[in-house]
Amino acid sequence: MTEHPGFGAMLTRLLDKRELSAQGLADRAGLDADEVRAVLAGGSPGKEFLRQVGPELGFHAVDLFILARLAVPDEMAPLDASAATWVKSTVTDAVLLPEANRLELLRLVRALPQEKRRSSFAPKLLAPLAGGPGAWVIRMLQYRNLNWLGIAMTLGLVTPTYLSASTYGMIGSDREELTPRLVTDFAALLAIDARDLATLTDVVLSGVPPPPPPAAADAATLLWEMRRLSAAQAQHTSDVAHSMRGASRDGDQVG
Repeated sequence: MTEHPGFGAMLTRLLDKRELSAQGLADRAGLDADEVRAVLAGGSPGKEFLRQVGPELGFHAVDLFILARLAVPDEMAPLDASAATWVKSTVTDAVLLPEANRLELLRLVRALPQEKRRSSFAPKLLAPLAGGPGAWVIRMLQYRNLNWLGIAMTLGLVTPTYLSASTYGMIGSDREELTPRLVTDFAALLAIDARDLATLTDVVLSGVPPPPPPAAADAATLLWEMRRLSAAQAQHTSDVAHSMRGASRDGDQVG
């Protein structure tokens, strides 16, 4: 098992990469510089600390909670775990649609009313001892309401990589290596800069990766926005996406 380096060490890597000091991050995030230095030295970050530094680092706060090995607050988790099936089908249909249709689908998702949470979000547990880089990225995708099959199908459509669902389970349990190719692919679906994700996971990229294709970027946005939907809302969205696909069968190209 790969030993977790600690959130402070990971944050240090990011700041070094960006040539940003503790004072600089504090100024941008509205924090006390001593608080930032304490975290860099190995102290446990507080919830508000993670909420405030996330946008300044280009990360969703939920991802920082996962990296810091802290429980994700309910308000940051997907609304309904049972929506996962419909999230997968929506996204896998959406990435095969023309860009205009993808944007129309995104507008639909954003316009749906916010329903109340009825239960806590409890993603499938990874192997008990998993705590390495593979576990971090799989957990991030689980908090976008993608299960292993959803990860496999979506990445198979928007990246050059096609692996089985069980392989992603092995990556999440640190039994399969996190390669540079996988880091780049995961980053596209997480809407994280691939170089940042490589820095965090200590994976060396061979060069500067190209930007993700538009369909991958749109899939990442759709995944994030669908986190707030109930299963019924996600099913409705899936039905709309499927209808759009039926109307554009002649243009099955990912763009």
